[in-house]
Amino acid sequence: MEAGIALELRAAATLTLAERVALFNAGYEDYLVPMHVDEAGLTSMVETLDIDLDASRVAYRDGMPVGFANLAVRGDEGWVGGVGVVTSARRSGVGETLMNAIHEQARELGIARVWLEVIVENTGAFALYEKLGYRTVQDVELWKLPHADGPTDGREVPVAEAKALVPPKHEPWQRADETLAKNDGARGWVTDTGAMVFSSATNVQLHQYAGEPEPLIRTLRTFGDTFVLNLPADDPASAVLRDLGGTVTVRQHEMALVLA
Repeated sequence: MEAGIALELRAAATLTLAERVALFNAGYEDYLVPMHVDEAGLTSMVETLDIDLDASRVAYRDGMPVGFANLAVRGDEGWVGGVGVVTSARRSGVGETLMNAIHEQARELGIARVWLEVIVENTGAFALYEKLGYRTVQDVELWKLPHADGPTDGREVPVAEAKALVPPKHEPWQRADETLAKNDGARGWVTDTGAMVFSSATNVQLHQYAGEPEPLIRTLRTFGDTFVLNLPADDPASAVLRDLGGTVTVRQHEMALVLA
């Protein structure tokens, strides 16, 4: 932070939706992966991912917002749902101040562990998170698989029927059960050797699966271009996606901080 220039922190809930959209887009300007949201997109993000606007923080310098950190809350688990700093205020300690502020909020809410993902190439942010006590749990990847016609396996079933065949396990925040429960467009599919929950409203996304991945993914791509968000790098589905012509568009470290 520049000497003599203090930051003021406020709850994100004190901003209007339009102000939060403008700050989000300014905070991610020139980011490694282009990110831009409109009011509907940010509203959906907040609701679907359980971002707590009272616990999330906005940093002000000289009365102007220069950064934000979103904290999502589910029971005693938290997730950093985005940290952004405007270009003129980067590399001046704003991000670290914001992270410490939402950690304080997390402790007050009784959160035991906070999760986040950071793009592999974002070495500066990764170093900051390690400094703050985060440790890498696993590496995850965002896959894109082009649409292709071809043979399919299995049949569509109610989501609850497919979900009952997927054993509970740790899923990244965006694909966790709580996120899935808020997806009105979720669909279920079963084969003789597996089951999956996916959606196809705007693009095709694989949310959760269990069993043999090849018949599921081969079927899924017949619905359109398919995306899998934050799939563990060592997941068996990765080899299937690669064999079917898929590509990794983003690699991230999934990290966690255990709060004292």
